[in-house]
Amino acid sequence: MQTALTLHRHKLLIIAALLLASVLANWYFGHAKPWASIDWLDVVGEGGSALALGVWLILILASRPTGRVTDLLSLGLGFMFLAFCQDVVDEFIRLPNSQWWEQGLENIAMPLGISLLTYGLFHWHGEQLAINEQLKKRERVFREHRMLDRLTQIGKVDYLKKQIQQVMHQQQELPLTLLMIDVDNFHQQSRLYGHRESDRLLHEISELLLLNLRDGDLICRYGGDRFAVLLPETPEEKARQIAFELQQAVRFFAFKLQANGETCYQRIHIGLSCLYQVAQSPGIEQQMDDFLRSANQQLAAMRLSGQVA
Repeated sequence: MQTALTLHRHKLLIIAALLLASVLANWYFGHAKPWASIDWLDVVGEGGSALALGVWLILILASRPTGRVTDLLSLGLGFMFLAFCQDVVDEFIRLPNSQWWEQGLENIAMPLGISLLTYGLFHWHGEQLAINEQLKKRERVFREHRMLDRLTQIGKVDYLKKQIQQVMHQQQELPLTLLMIDVDNFHQQSRLYGHRESDRLLHEISELLLLNLRDGDLICRYGGDRFAVLLPETPEEKARQIAFELQQAVRFFAFKLQANGETCYQRIHIGLSCLYQVAQSPGIEQQMDDFLRSANQQLAAMRLSGQVA
């Protein structure tokens, strides 16, 4: 968060400088109101709005890189923040009517900020659509960052279950096929090369699998060195072809160790489970558990036999 904010420190400094200048100007040209005339309800409402806008501004700057959309959003929120802050200061300091800039700060900064924020949101919408295209194989019609695996940047097992349940409830996109993928000798490699190299290997394999999937498919990290790939509207024969292609892609992937540049080739085994209809009994949750259990059992069988899927 601190690293991201340092990219935008000039924006924060400008807003802070304008706020400080506004407060000093009010203090210099105006005089304090008596406590009895202060409307504390307005102070709480306008002060709370200013505080909320300040928090929104910090969150946006802390989570976005530099660019036009970030500039528009921050400028819009910044002007609105200054306008609300001036409203709060007005509750404590009375300015003479000759100070025209005070009304200008309130009446111009707010609509200007709203206009810039709206224009920024319009461009943010286009940016988000482009990002959605990039995330097609990482998420399907449902987004929840708490279900994201930090290492591989794909969904975790909870996200996978959520997606399976959604398909089952809708009874669409059937047949539904699940591939369970396991990296051979991963724990041995982890002991041999260290956790940092093994983590990097998992990340690289997840990216490689992602590149070899279709747009409508979904890849998740099931746990440890195991991945799950959800293939909607995919019969078993087509799923076996995809599984073989994934196995071949990993087989010819030349993973380079950072320590000495040595090439480390990998192999994976894949278990397959296919769902053609959703039964009313047992319940959907039980059927989903059976679906996952079947894929894991097939994976265990494939490891013993040395086959792919």
